[in-house]
Amino acid sequence: MIFSISWRNIWRNKVRSLVVISAIALGIFAGVFSAAFFKGMADQRINKVINTELSYIQVHDQGFRQTSDFTLFIPDANELTDRIRQIPHVTGVSSRMVVQSMIASAETASGVLITGVDPVNEMKVTNLNTKIIDGAYFENISKNPVVIGRKLAEKLNVKVRSKIVITIQDLQNNITSGAFRVAGIYSTENNMYDESHIFVRFSDLSTLSGFPENGSHEIAVNIDDSENLPAVEQQIKESAPEYEVMNWKELSPEMNYLTEAMDLYMYIFIIIILLALLFGIINTMLMVVMERTKELGMLMAIGMNKVRIFFMIVLESVMLSLVGGVAGIIIGAITSKIGETHPIDLSLWAEGYRQLGYDAFVYTSLQPELLVNITLLVMFTGVIAALYPAYKALKNDPADALRTE
Repeated sequence: MIFSISWRNIWRNKVRSLVVISAIALGIFAGVFSAAFFKGMADQRINKVINTELSYIQVHDQGFRQTSDFTLFIPDANELTDRIRQIPHVTGVSSRMVVQSMIASAETASGVLITGVDPVNEMKVTNLNTKIIDGAYFENISKNPVVIGRKLAEKLNVKVRSKIVITIQDLQNNITSGAFRVAGIYSTENNMYDESHIFVRFSDLSTLSGFPENGSHEIAVNIDDSENLPAVEQQIKESAPEYEVMNWKELSPEMNYLTEAMDLYMYIFIIIILLALLFGIINTMLMVVMERTKELGMLMAIGMNKVRIFFMIVLESVMLSLVGGVAGIIIGAITSKIGETHPIDLSLWAEGYRQLGYDAFVYTSLQPELLVNITLLVMFTGVIAALYPAYKALKNDPADALRTE
């Protein structure tokens, strides 16, 4: 009976109730959609780091990542990569040579990170081959092909088939140079990465530097699912206890922080919205209580105890919050689901996003548990909003309330 009375009381003033419900729905919709938007943006950045820039797991010789010493390499890389390939859930393994050095065109020079790869194995670990915007991925150039980023190509003022000179220090600490031709230009939509990373064939770089064919500075490992990462990482550590084995979260701790911080920021943003709505609901419920002073006094006079009156007012507030909250959640969820297949176009600010490594077209990512948590927060907000109005109602004296006009 209390539920029925509470529901009817909400609609005694339809305009006021609809205004409050609309405000709650709009606020919750903004919270749900914003959370899905920023979660999608973060997920896209993390996927780019894993699938394009790092891979899931990397293996190095002890101390190589700290010093980038060219002589710190894995001498038995081929045997180790064969063992890693046998581990369940591993979908690709690529042995790399990595050196910090200089690249020069006819006009200018730049410091870059040069990575020597086997093109076939590298395609199983990263998706760089799908990012080519001009030329081809190590094709159409028979001798010393190189793949460079769009931003670096603009800086060096080169194009496909242009000649560039790579200068490195070999294993004997001698400075040596080699001429390469641009086979392809890639774009990852991350200007910092595109300007500082170039890729050559492992065999070409090995010939230039005198690096052993069985050696490797870095072994990149790809897996079929992120949920299998801990198990695969542990097996690789057991297979190579003398080397440094790190997953993408350790290789790029700022991306791991982004994942954790984004979840926290989403809830902070939603709580701020609910706090703003809280005062609106309190104001509405106070008006309801003041308008019904005589009615509430009559209910107390005929024997309705204060607990039931308190529960009735709280229930009205919760119902009002839930109607608006559920409406906002449904609208936000539908809009976010549409955004999962139809990206939000931010190309007007594309250059700024590229500087930070983010895509100009953002796909939303909606978490089901977020909707459950928001529903609970809305209910909690409704209860909190009703406490003071209900307290005011119970403070009324039945005799005085009945004399109220």
